[in-house]
Amino acid sequence: MIVAGLVAMLAGLMFAAAASTSQGTDLRAERAVELRDLVRERSTRVDNLDASVSALQRRVDDLSEGRIGDPEAIAVRNAISSLQSKAGTSEVTGRALVVTLDDAPLREPDDPLWQTLTPDDVIVHQADVQAVINAMWQGGAKAIQVMDQRLISTSSVQCVGNTLLLQGRVYSPPYVITAIGPVKKMRGALRADPTVAAYRDWAAAVGLGYQAKRHNPVTIPGYEGPIAMEYATPGE
Repeated sequence: MIVAGLVAMLAGLMFAAAASTSQGTDLRAERAVELRDLVRERSTRVDNLDASVSALQRRVDDLSEGRIGDPEAIAVRNAISSLQSKAGTSEVTGRALVVTLDDAPLREPDDPLWQTLTPDDVIVHQADVQAVINAMWQGGAKAIQVMDQRLISTSSVQCVGNTLLLQGRVYSPPYVITAIGPVKKMRGALRADPTVAAYRDWAAAVGLGYQAKRHNPVTIPGYEGPIAMEYATPGE
């Protein structure tokens, strides 16, 4: 009986404390109302931020597309346009000279010539590809593409064995080099280049592939990769 009395007394004290705190109101209902208000407030804030982002994006689009006559934006846009062709980020269409370099085909094991050669003697090397590219630039090429990659000022052609590594991609022969520009001048530059001439002579001797053909018209797409330097900075 004593224990039951103590329990009843404790329960009464708890009810009295709850009544004093709530002052006659439903605490759970108040918490629910506060939570709804908080959710509504945060939702309104998100909506306002979304509207602000959309407005800023529209302004950026207007500036970039020239719909707003901001003098600074126009100057920047004109500067970008003038540099796109030099940077190689815009496509170029015109007459092209396409040079194809290929490894020599396999010969019979008992071929006397084959027995005197090493594997390095019958594959296309980095120097061969680079010589063709340099001669085309020398001949006035406006844009050059190796395989499916547009070359820019920071492009590096590297050979690993009998494969070509260019801007993070690996290619196998035949290697196709496409240059848009004055075809006759580029042909003349290829004939005059000593490294290309030596390759052609060796190709005729051991069976390496060399072919130069004119194509009209050809479109070389703009370079779409990163152009920022990671390990170097431009000079003065």
